Amino acid sequence: MAYRCEVCGKEPWVGKQVSFSHKRSSRRWLPNIQRVRVKHGSNSRRIRVCAACIKAGKIEKA
Repeated sequence: MAYRCEVCGKEPWVGKQVSFSHKRSSRRWLPNIQRVRVKHGSNSRRIRVCAACIKAGKIEKA
């Protein structure tokens, strides 16, 4: 699944997970991506949108 918001372009962040002994391993912070049916002209289509864009009202649900 593509973890990218089609409205704002939010993508995963990459960083390190640090254990108690300070060993570091790579990890990803994923955005909260939802598949939503939105109005697109006279018809509707399904796009991937982050929860922040849905809450902000940047899309109009079909």
